[in-house]
Amino acid sequence: MRRIDVTGTGGVRLAAWEFADPPKGCGEGEHAPGVLLLHGLMGRASHWASTARWLTERHRAVALDQRGHGRSDKPAEGPYTREAYVADVEAAVEQLGLAPVTLIGHAMGALTAWQLAAKRPDLVQALIICDMRASALGAATQREWENWFRSWPVPFATLADVRKWFGEDDPWVERPNPARGEFFAEVMAERADGWRPVFSRRQMLTSRETWVHDAHWEELAQVRCPTLVVRGLDGELGRAEAQEMVRVLPRGQYGEVADAGHLVHYDCPSGWRTAIEPFLEGVLTP
Repeated sequence: MRRIDVTGTGGVRLAAWEFADPPKGCGEGEHAPGVLLLHGLMGRASHWASTARWLTERHRAVALDQRGHGRSDKPAEGPYTREAYVADVEAAVEQLGLAPVTLIGHAMGALTAWQLAAKRPDLVQALIICDMRASALGAATQREWENWFRSWPVPFATLADVRKWFGEDDPWVERPNPARGEFFAEVMAERADGWRPVFSRRQMLTSRETWVHDAHWEELAQVRCPTLVVRGLDGELGRAEAQEMVRVLPRGQYGEVADAGHLVHYDCPSGWRTAIEPFLEGVLTP
């Protein structure tokens, strides 16, 4: 795994992570099909590690820490607009030489992916949307997130406390989920007073504010490349809406993972691979 810095819109420094050398059989002058992995809100590139391990058998897999996340810059005043996120990914695809790329996005990262696919069809070969709704989420959800952020008992004394709170004790979650605890442990850093998130919760709310009030069906319908819409059976994207998204997409396909919630690729890596690998083989065979 090696870090490659790219320059996003407005000069923001973005950390991209390439997970392996090019696959066997791709010599000098040859290029494996490019895949760019985009995490969701509060995520980071390392959350894609298990997916990237098997992707690198045949593809060039790169994950991006988006602005405000992971090891990328977190400008105090942003911008954290949809336009900025999309322009960052556009710049990353071009600077990394990944085009025509397959974009795999989770939640907010999936929205960024399909907005780029609609804007720059010349750059995007295929698209996987993981548990992201096209309908508006509404202002009430933004208030819920504000209250949820306030409930975090930061700083956490240990990483074990992080895992326990997010995996077992978080009052905003219906049932325990150890994978969720591990997910949040990856986005914590040790400070003098304990463990705190590597992102600003204020910036996360600002990022979310720019897309929760609007529906995104029009941009989805503009995506012309093969697209797989995947949901966790207990995720945030309902089956009816996911199937409507597939209907709206000119070349849409549907998939679901039975033993997963919103964090589909993290909750059930084997089921996630089973759901997406046939699609990738169909569009990315070298």
